[in-house]
Amino acid sequence: REWTMKTSIVFLLCISVFPGFSQGRVVREDETGFAECNVFFPGQVPPEGFTKPFHVKICQQYNNEPRFATLYSTKDKIPLYSAFKFTKPAQSEEENWLVEPQIDDPENDLHEMVHEADIGGTVANLGANQALTSDYVGSGYERGLLNPSFLNEDDFQVATYTLTNAVPLSPALSKSWHRDVAKVVEQALVPHCSKMDHLYLLAGAIPSSVQVKGKVSVPESLWLAACCDAPEGWSLGLVKKANDENSLADLTVRELEKQLLPGVHLFKGNCGENKQSQEKGEAVLQVVSQIRSGEQVGKSNNQETKDQPVGKNNNQETSGWVRRVAGIIATPFIKLLELLIYIFVELVKSVFYFLWLVVKRVVGTILDGVFSLWNGMVSYLKAISMVLISIPYDVGRVIINIFMGFLQIVRDVLSLTYRILSIPMGFVLHLAAFPYHTVCAIPSVLKDAATGIGGTFLLVIDATAAVLQGFYYLAAHIIKRFVPKGSSDD
Repeated sequence: REWTMKTSIVFLLCISVFPGFSQGRVVREDETGFAECNVFFPGQVPPEGFTKPFHVKICQQYNNEPRFATLYSTKDKIPLYSAFKFTKPAQSEEENWLVEPQIDDPENDLHEMVHEADIGGTVANLGANQALTSDYVGSGYERGLLNPSFLNEDDFQVATYTLTNAVPLSPALSKSWHRDVAKVVEQALVPHCSKMDHLYLLAGAIPSSVQVKGKVSVPESLWLAACCDAPEGWSLGLVKKANDENSLADLTVRELEKQLLPGVHLFKGNCGENKQSQEKGEAVLQVVSQIRSGEQVGKSNNQETKDQPVGKNNNQETSGWVRRVAGIIATPFIKLLELLIYIFVELVKSVFYFLWLVVKRVVGTILDGVFSLWNGMVSYLKAISMVLISIPYDVGRVIINIFMGFLQIVRDVLSLTYRILSIPMGFVLHLAAFPYHTVCAIPSVLKDAATGIGGTFLLVIDATAAVLQGFYYLAAHIIKRFVPKGSSDD
């Protein structure tokens, strides 16, 4: 809170110290119309029918004085119209773009328009409901002013450079629209409105579905409505299609209203349509037709002076009748001239388009050749670079392979040594003890051999004795069988 108060104090000091500080105010819903800026509408009655909840009324002020009124769409992030009066052609232009903090942050203490760079972090949701400079950067669109700065001077001109008065326009469309508006206002409207302060202007845009950076709507057409409610008043409407920068159609205010939202009425009582001067309207349309056909229109020599005597009415009626007849006679020639100019322009455009295609094809061929040459050079340099890079790589691979081979030999030697050393020590001990066990076994073998021989001899003796004993028993048995018993006892 302390910081906000300090900021507000600094802001007020800036307003008091720098008198050129631009200001604006978002009109509250409970206020009638555009508050102080109602003076920019005939009878101080703003247009009717713009009642969407996202339509915001802004009274554009400078040095605490109303300069023009704007109806802003927070949905499309562009103004729907700006209402202003012609003051004087600007001698010089200086862009100094501003934003409206109250549109994004109604609770903010900044109740006046400020430079976007000076806001810092003091505004919450900056850019949520309005366009910012960053939305236009790199988009290919310019910030086209609905209330053109060149129709204003001094304080009025400075106040026009606000983003709430700008719509996205292509450079060509912006240039042609502002050129046409300047010519129409200065050469057709101002000279034929006897009281310049009774000339009311509405410049607007019809949003489309095309958006810049998915945020700011690009207008599908631009329009201008003029109302002169002087004693001999008139009204006029102009429309330019965004897709045709050379188009400029004049129509009545009622016809223009039909192209806007349903139920829209731009001027109170249609700018006194029932009391409009047909002569004035035709004179304005004739000048507009000349401007559209490309003719230079000088300052009108027929501009009427104020408060003419009643005795001159007959002369006025006669001269008006003559001008109407002259206008009727001149209209076919003007239309024929427009047709010839249109054919000439289209022919020139076709020639330039053909030349552009030829140049484009030649330049494209040259660029393709240069691109192919560049690709070849890049490929050649890339191949050489790869070869040069692969040389140390291959040398390193050879060195590494030699080192790995040497390590393999060392590994095999160590493995063989390990295997040799891993033979069981018991086998070596048994092998070493073999002579000892062999020599020590000789006596035992001899003993066993002697025992075997002695046993064999004894076995032979036992066998011989057994055979002899058998023969003895056999002989005795035979004798007992065949020798008589008596004699056997002997």
